[in-house]
Amino acid sequence: MKPSSLSSAPARPSHGGNLAWAAALAGCSPTEILDFSASINPLGAPASVWQTLQASLADLRHYPDPSYLTLRQALSQYHDLPIEWILPGNGSAELLTWVSRELAALPQVFLPTPAFGDYFRALKAFNATIVPQLLPDLGKPILPPLAAPGCQNSAKPQAGCLINNPHNPTGCLFPIDTLRPLLDRFALVVVDEAFMDFLSPTDQQSLVTAVVDYPNLVILRSLTKFYSLPGLRLGYAIAHPDRLQRWQSWRDPWSVNSLAAAAAIACIQDHRFQQITWNWLPPARSQLFDGIAGFEPLQPYAGQANFLLVRCQTAVSQLQQDLLMRHRVLIRDCLSFPELGETYFRVAVRTETENQRLLDGLADVF
Repeated sequence: MKPSSLSSAPARPSHGGNLAWAAALAGCSPTEILDFSASINPLGAPASVWQTLQASLADLRHYPDPSYLTLRQALSQYHDLPIEWILPGNGSAELLTWVSRELAALPQVFLPTPAFGDYFRALKAFNATIVPQLLPDLGKPILPPLAAPGCQNSAKPQAGCLINNPHNPTGCLFPIDTLRPLLDRFALVVVDEAFMDFLSPTDQQSLVTAVVDYPNLVILRSLTKFYSLPGLRLGYAIAHPDRLQRWQSWRDPWSVNSLAAAAAIACIQDHRFQQITWNWLPPARSQLFDGIAGFEPLQPYAGQANFLLVRCQTAVSQLQQDLLMRHRVLIRDCLSFPELGETYFRVAVRTETENQRLLDGLADVF
């Protein structure tokens, strides 16, 4: 790799999927970039969604139902939960904002790190006292000792905890048995399950079924990653009805647009698409993992999500630029994860042909 400078490039994005930034750096059109930086299902949105969107265009002349009754009924049936326990949102990011408001009201919020950057954004917006807890082993689903005076073995726990499962950026899947003790240890436990859909029902380690028994538990879900609809913005929260009613009183009306609500119903009812995705991911992930592991400077971590965290012996910013300039391939640097920094990157799992294009690019660079 030849040394070069990024000083004249636009500011680095803190999220993946910024094709405008990548295209400006590579001097090409965004449509020419093969994006491994955003962990989105490469199979694209289900055909049923496109059909539903087309059929729902006439609904744009009306306001959405502010209660989103039909959508909540569909999600209620999907999770076998009472409808009152579900609240749709304008992406799970909106719901993260409201739960962060509640977390910030507690004396401390424990956050396993490295962690998704939006957690810090949302918590800091409400002046939360964040207590980072470094994961003891990035390659294994082992929680840090989330414990401190006042939040462990206490009759009245006073701290909060925010964690995602599968974990981002490592891809580790925390077993339910390791998460359940948190429900007795913390006043509020938030589990972001944005990538849980990528595991088949028999492999998932979701706490959704525990929500009814634990009013201090909140589950966040995203429909945009698994169903390849990040531009539509749709997620939902599962939590105690009193909590969700409080959030509803805080937020703007009609936060979910009519097309997103209709698409969501089509998504969760498309069982064929779900099975196709579950069949695609394991072999595609193994292909990418084995290919990356074949390069001496690279050490991939075996995750359970649709992305891989990779440790690199060389500067990732230079590797990122070389892949962009030579092959129009974009990987996600980990500079937004302070615990990782310059020596790590993350790549989404894509189709076999697209994975091979990345591997060919790495072979050229190294």
